[in-house]
Amino acid sequence: MTIHKEGYKIIALSTILFGVLNIFSFYFISFSFPDVSWIIFILTLSLLVFIFSFFRIPARVLTNKEEAIVAPADGKVVAIEEVQSDEYFTDKRIQVSIFMSPLNVHVNRNPVKGEIVYSQYHKGKYLVAWHPKSSVENERHTVVYKKNGKELLVKQIAGALAKRIVNYLHPGQQVKQSEEMGFIKFGSRVDLLMPLNAKVQVKIGEKTQGGITVVALW
Repeated sequence: MTIHKEGYKIIALSTILFGVLNIFSFYFISFSFPDVSWIIFILTLSLLVFIFSFFRIPARVLTNKEEAIVAPADGKVVAIEEVQSDEYFTDKRIQVSIFMSPLNVHVNRNPVKGEIVYSQYHKGKYLVAWHPKSSVENERHTVVYKKNGKELLVKQIAGALAKRIVNYLHPGQQVKQSEEMGFIKFGSRVDLLMPLNAKVQVKIGEKTQGGITVVALW
């Protein structure tokens, strides 16, 4: 397991804060109120471990299949439905939504290989990720992949806790399946908009692993 580059700064600051708080606690609190000092240590250590865990990149054997659309994120499938596209496409698409909790791995990965034909950031609100309007009103970044004449849209959506979406892709870029495409800090949701003839392979409530789980075949 390694630590994602997006976490270097916040981990460094968190480690310094952990050290400062516990040094202060040891010299000024522990002798008079040892129980309070222990509580401070346990709470700050738990927070530090959580931050390290949040930016983890576990070792995985990633999926690489021509006909597969793989999960762009770890999380739980919360929606599988036919929707009218509201961006880039003008037709109906099958939408699969994956909710990412703060405990999930937060690296986002390319669901397919191909060319990036669209990449657009949108400012917006911070509704909870499962809110019906979060995909059109929240802060988000939309990317469209083109492969063998077929196109696939992926939307990174901020939630109530997620305050920063990172996306590394730009139009004209050629990408490989399951490689990194971005990162969402502190929990959110990723939507996949696929052609209507895509054969969905997951179910509502199923847990996915980014870069591994096959969401659909096309």
